[in-house]
Amino acid sequence: MDAASHVPVVTIDGPSGSGKGTISREVARLLGWHLLDSGALYRLVALSGRGSGLAPDDVAGHAALARAMSVEFSGDEEGRERIRLDRVDVTREVRSEEAGQGASRVAAWPEVREALLARQRAFRVSPGLVADGRDMGTVIFPAADLKIYLTASAAERALRRHKQLKEKGSDANLAALSREIAERDQRDSTREVAPLKPAPDARIIDSTGMSIAQVVESVLSAGRARGLWS
Repeated sequence: MDAASHVPVVTIDGPSGSGKGTISREVARLLGWHLLDSGALYRLVALSGRGSGLAPDDVAGHAALARAMSVEFSGDEEGRERIRLDRVDVTREVRSEEAGQGASRVAAWPEVREALLARQRAFRVSPGLVADGRDMGTVIFPAADLKIYLTASAAERALRRHKQLKEKGSDANLAALSREIAERDQRDSTREVAPLKPAPDARIIDSTGMSIAQVVESVLSAGRARGLWS
């Protein structure tokens, strides 16, 4: 048994706009654990493919980029995320709706998922890992110590995303965002490879109407109940 298998893992899966990224970052910060933002990896593959001039349907080309791209996750002085692709800060581009739609497309390709499998599992290092994504508890870390499936109503998820984009100074149309979220939900939940769904042993948290602090406490409470932390 390798050393990584002794490192505890909490997985937080859920659909777009459920708040899993925000919750994962805060839980990881409070615990002093490492963070895996798997969704950002797929967004980076799509972004890298566009920057390299690959055709949108070039599966092999995108898989090659997934294996070769240099990725760095970090935080700035105020604790905000910073994402670098091949040493270039692409935090803003990664969080665009275009990158999100591209991620949903490339994530459906088995070749890209296979190319990112080992890269994602390598994030499991001491003292622990909080893994945020759509198949963390079902495919990447099926034996995780705690599995959370975070969801919210489609209307609330669209409102949250609309607020995020407005705060970042980006133009956003609420009706268009609602359509895009519905389309992405359908695509992610019906794809043949690693469809979006709760793991059988996941704790489901519906964050509709809940504050960030309330959701974080729900996750921490679940971990305390399992003896993962005090």
